[in-house]
Amino acid sequence: MFKNERNQVRAGWLILITFVTMFIAQQVFALPGVFALMVVDFSSLSTGSEAEVLNAFDRHPWVFLLSQGGGTIGGMLITVLLWKFMNKRTLKELGFRGPLKDLGFGLLLGALSIFIIFVLLYVTGNIELLNTFSTPEFSIYTITFLILFILVGFFEEMFFRGYVMSTMANRGNSRWLMYVVSAIIFSLAHGMNPNVSILGLVNIALVGVLFAYMFIATNSLWLPIGYHITWNYFQGNVFGFAVSGLSPHGIYNVSVEGGNDLLTGGAFGLEGGLLATLLIVLGYFATRFYAKNRKHT
Repeated sequence: MFKNERNQVRAGWLILITFVTMFIAQQVFALPGVFALMVVDFSSLSTGSEAEVLNAFDRHPWVFLLSQGGGTIGGMLITVLLWKFMNKRTLKELGFRGPLKDLGFGLLLGALSIFIIFVLLYVTGNIELLNTFSTPEFSIYTITFLILFILVGFFEEMFFRGYVMSTMANRGNSRWLMYVVSAIIFSLAHGMNPNVSILGLVNIALVGVLFAYMFIATNSLWLPIGYHITWNYFQGNVFGFAVSGLSPHGIYNVSVEGGNDLLTGGAFGLEGGLLATLLIVLGYFATRFYAKNRKHT
């Protein structure tokens, strides 16, 4: 039950231990941000409601970064420590290998994917731009969320692709099983996000498969990390869509109220729409083309 035919602890138990430990570490490392919020905005928290807590964090972006960014760093730290001392592997074996041009292509592909979705929604009248292209609204959120999404991109790819898939590979699991398990865990981890939808969870699973393919095709985490960062950042902090249900603070601000929710994703954000499904599928072909030319070069 606990060990395979090679007398190794099964991959599922290692992943479960790491996931639970990582979750606890995230809560602990997020505490400084929670305490800071109590100092700067205690009166608004008197109701104790989850919505008011989220609104309070939203009003104080640096405190939000301290909490969410701290939790993310805690998760990264636990992933690295358990990978090194429990799995007895190196950071290179976790996926930090290969050329940094993979990171650059990932950043470009993620940004381009969101830009294409924005253009399609704009020209079809499914969104309304609330400020003009010539008047971008830069704010403190532009900086704090850039830092946060960089941390999130590194952390989620380190765990869901690097740790989960590499642990399964080291225990002899098939490639298709690695795809399925990493994608399902990735989707379920977003299941408690605000305004979550069935299509949103399906798309998150699909993009999880895409990230897994990027990882395997390049034998490196750099490409999925880059795509993950700009997919989130351009979605929420450039074009002003919700990111997996979280409130946006874009340089540009859009309204999706008059659009088709099947295309815009509604309150959950672009990840809850069919255009995201399309671009995720196209991302597979873009990755395949890049990986083939990368090997040839």
